[in-house]
Amino acid sequence: MSRSRSRLATASVALTVLLLSACGSQLAPGDVVAAGGTTGTGGVVVGADGQPVAVGDDGTVTSGDTGSGTGTTTDTGSGTDSSSGGDTGSGPQGDDSGGPQAGPEGPPVKAGSCDGFKNGPGITDTTITIGNSSDISGPVPGLFESAQDATKAFVAYFNKSNPDGICGRTLVLKNYDSRTDDPADQRNHADACENVFAMVGSMSAFDSGGAAVTEQCGLPDLRSAGVTGPRQRCATCFGAQSTIAGEVNNVVADHVLKNFPDAAQNAASLYINAGAAAENGQLQPKAMTKRGMRFTVVRGIEVSEFNYAPYVQQLKDEGVGYVQITGAIPQFVRLAQAMTQQGYDPDVFMIDPTAYEPGFLEQGGKDVEGVTIYMNFVPFEEASTSPETKLYLDWLQATKPGATPDFFGVFSWSAARLFVETAVKLGGGLNRESLIAAIRKTDNWTANGLHAPQRVGPKSTGECFRLIQVKGGKFVPLGSTKYTCNGITTVS
Repeated sequence: MSRSRSRLATASVALTVLLLSACGSQLAPGDVVAAGGTTGTGGVVVGADGQPVAVGDDGTVTSGDTGSGTGTTTDTGSGTDSSSGGDTGSGPQGDDSGGPQAGPEGPPVKAGSCDGFKNGPGITDTTITIGNSSDISGPVPGLFESAQDATKAFVAYFNKSNPDGICGRTLVLKNYDSRTDDPADQRNHADACENVFAMVGSMSAFDSGGAAVTEQCGLPDLRSAGVTGPRQRCATCFGAQSTIAGEVNNVVADHVLKNFPDAAQNAASLYINAGAAAENGQLQPKAMTKRGMRFTVVRGIEVSEFNYAPYVQQLKDEGVGYVQITGAIPQFVRLAQAMTQQGYDPDVFMIDPTAYEPGFLEQGGKDVEGVTIYMNFVPFEEASTSPETKLYLDWLQATKPGATPDFFGVFSWSAARLFVETAVKLGGGLNRESLIAAIRKTDNWTANGLHAPQRVGPKSTGECFRLIQVKGGKFVPLGSTKYTCNGITTVS
């Protein structure tokens, strides 16, 4: 089966996130691959040793000094040591306890002078508390637990490899559960306005709830990705992966036009008729049409629909050669199974990066053989060629053995990396306002090569993708392992 498929990765986060959330109550939990587990009431704080510290319902730490543990400094951080910000790009080697080696993995980051450093919300003489609000409980338990796991892993890594922290202050993480719910998102960010310095690595399907309060209190919010209009428009909010629904990356369309010219002129876009999936399932064909493709089928599928045979029959009747579907792994697999059952083998069948999970291969089996996935980060199978990818994978396992790395975790780790590097550079000038101003200037961010360049500050969709394909039950590169950057097409 020569299935490849093409869609826009910039919108993949938004569409999948909102798809799962908007339809979550109608999806069986077993249909969604998730990390599993939940945070306790009131959240979990991770101390300098990467271990949890109890937090009460009111957000207060109840188990002593959050700064205790491996990598903690006993100095109260007077802010006079210009080198105390550490070198986030090439910290010292860690020892054998509490995690993997934390050696150099990227270019050094020049630390700013710590002169004049002032405490403020979430900052004491010894700690800087950051927060993470992600969907842990709700209709799909553990939906974005991987975002918190990745942020926790980075905090543990940074504290161990940088004993002096940021101007003598170690990082502390407070986790919130947004519960796939707008009101919960709002409550979390209202609390964060008072109790944390910045939000880092968050991922929530309903992230609009806390957008207004976040901006009103001037709280920096550097997320894995923002998925709703209010969050994307929030002046103090940014996504390590910046995604704008109406900005469609050209790489997928160009791949099909070049390699499958006939299929490009008889294409189909199927989408789950809910939330952002419906929006993007219609916007993407518009952009790809402007690029030169022709869509003969653009059709929604209800979440409650389990019989995909009629949709496949229509594709066969129309002679469609290119098929894309906007949804989640259960829908991807159902469509692939229906194609196999009806002997339908389109030239191109591509899926967004959310399919890059072991669960997709396990559930799809031989039916997903040949499917192509576009993505904007280094595949985990290539970690030996990407020190930052290996760093993420190693520290994820060190802090949560058995955890499954994924798309959202990659960009939460990236968000934490960007927060720390920016804070270290600012040194004594670090405050909420200066952090936001610096992030606004951040463009072409790759987190030491962890992913393709992202336009974090400008809040514009990234222009670079690469392709992988399912072969022999494994994810393998399709063509070059380098990214292709072909610009974007804007539609409304």
